[in-house]
Amino acid sequence: MNRITFNLRSVLFLFLCFSVFFSAKSQSQLSTDDKFSMLFIGDIMGHDEQIWSAENRETHLYNYDDVFKYIKPVISEADIAIANFEVTLDGQPYMGYPQFSSPADLAVACKNAGIEYLVNANNHAADRGKKGIINTINKLDSIGIPHTGTFLNSSCRDSLTPLMIHKNGTSIALLNYTFSTNGIKVPEPVIVNMLDKEIITNDVNKAKNKKADIIILFLHWGTEYDTIPSKIQTDLAEYFQSIGVDLVIGSHPHVLQKMVRTKNPVTGKENVVVYSLGNFVSNQRKPKTDGGSMVRVELTKNGDKYRISNAGYYLTWVYTPIEKYRKKFFILPCSEFENKPDFFDKPDAFLHMKKFIGDSRELLNEQNINVKEYIFNGTSWLLK
Repeated sequence: MNRITFNLRSVLFLFLCFSVFFSAKSQSQLSTDDKFSMLFIGDIMGHDEQIWSAENRETHLYNYDDVFKYIKPVISEADIAIANFEVTLDGQPYMGYPQFSSPADLAVACKNAGIEYLVNANNHAADRGKKGIINTINKLDSIGIPHTGTFLNSSCRDSLTPLMIHKNGTSIALLNYTFSTNGIKVPEPVIVNMLDKEIITNDVNKAKNKKADIIILFLHWGTEYDTIPSKIQTDLAEYFQSIGVDLVIGSHPHVLQKMVRTKNPVTGKENVVVYSLGNFVSNQRKPKTDGGSMVRVELTKNGDKYRISNAGYYLTWVYTPIEKYRKKFFILPCSEFENKPDFFDKPDAFLHMKKFIGDSRELLNEQNINVKEYIFNGTSWLLK
């Protein structure tokens, strides 16, 4: 082979390599632009034991990062992650139930774990009164976590409602409301969004005027510890879908309720209703309250719009071993750990998780419509 022939072949080889590289890069970019995912996360609580667990006894500083270390890879995989933040950040004295105030480090850990947006309208939003609402808003702003559901005043509500999320050229409107503040009056000028059909209808119309492609209602509703949605919930879900809401996501019952994916007969679009995500992290340990779910919704480009193309859920369970005489809290993705009994400090802990998994699958396999579980196959997560 002469030098000229060798050089020509070398150039041709390099050209082919670059062509394959740029083609693969183009395909990767195409799939990113044509599809994205949203992850919805349930109740983030702050009971006394959680606060004590996060405290450094020497420095009296707090760190919650370990709570999320096993679930962080699943959260971070989603393009958008939204959670119900069911505590105030009103400073000391820190305390749990019945009037929650957690260190702001809890919100920092949420952000570190990949949770990008928080909803604050829930029955504990006014636990520390006007000052608690103001301090929570200001601390979340200072941490850099966008949030909705509570507002400093009506002017802020007008300008910040709905919370608009922009992804891949798509506009997503996030709205959040609660059925109650536990009888605590919300003093003016601060606002906690209440679950009122007229108010919500007006806000949905506002989202439409802002040209939102996807409208999400994150609702704090339902009956505590009841795994069956109430008629009020189902009626409201049907009404909200009829006025153009794409996703209805529920929290408050502290247990799982069904998830339904259907096609809207009027618009022809897919809708998803998740009646209750359950607890994401808390110190509630009674059966069915010691875990919850994360729901992942995929959107795929259809022309110049995005549509809901898939929906699935991950079961999660709160593992609470004792380490150095202190109760710890770890959120586990159930499918990844359900065949790892040696991971747990005691056989009972593993059996409790298995019971939660069994009860949850029995409920959701029976009641869910077109929403399946994500199962870990050892290397990746696949819809069952």
